[in-house]
Amino acid sequence: MPEGHTLHRLARLHKRRYAGAPVGVSSPQGRFAREASILDGQVMVSAEAYGKHLFHDYGPLGTVHIHLGLYGTFAEQRLPEAEPVGQVRLRLAGATHWTDLRGPNRCELLTPPEVAAIVDRLGPDPLRRDADPDRAWRRISRSRTSIAALLMDQSVLAGVGNVYRAEVLFRHGIAPTVPGRALDETVWKDIWADLVGLMRAGVRTGRIDTVADEHLPEVTGRAPRVDRHGGEVYVYRRTGQPCLVCGTPVAHADLAGRNLYWCPVCQST
Repeated sequence: MPEGHTLHRLARLHKRRYAGAPVGVSSPQGRFAREASILDGQVMVSAEAYGKHLFHDYGPLGTVHIHLGLYGTFAEQRLPEAEPVGQVRLRLAGATHWTDLRGPNRCELLTPPEVAAIVDRLGPDPLRRDADPDRAWRRISRSRTSIAALLMDQSVLAGVGNVYRAEVLFRHGIAPTVPGRALDETVWKDIWADLVGLMRAGVRTGRIDTVADEHLPEVTGRAPRVDRHGGEVYVYRRTGQPCLVCGTPVAHADLAGRNLYWCPVCQST
């Protein structure tokens, strides 16, 4: 599932390409056809992201809420338009580009109260300047749940996924099983600041890089990481491989149906 930086990149891209002008809106697949007919030819006011949710705002006509889930993808192309390929739920067409959305978990036209209800269920998003990290801390500091699970709970913290979760815990030497209430507030503030920096870098580059300069392949002589997610990381999807810091094999376990990665030595507290 895409992490928050991906949705913020998409929001910036769609705002730049489509906002402020009439947009062609269609649903070749047909599952969004009624809503598309309302929006077709209308002006997109803005596009923004909150956590893993993308919102296309059409003013009084409503807001398109998109959640990609596990299988949703956007395809971005320059004009002229081509015939749809596959199950295209939503197509946008602007002055220079067209965009196809396939396989989202949610694609729906919502009223302002319905949008507010979604946002109200989410924790603070490190990529939003209106985020309040203290709101997340109040949940974390009272919880017996492991910090690894809390970081993935979108009602606690919005936009953090499996990669950022694994990497930020490694970078701060925190065992994933530590209960939230056992975390020191100073450590939480450091984690939050690190997430803000890492995720902003992800928005800029389109990939997740978490490795310090001294551990990069060109410095250590190791082979660069090859993975469809891209980026240089410490523990994510590196099960059994040596930790880049201490050499201990990276551990793996299942936590609430998601893969968990950590270094048993570097993350011993």
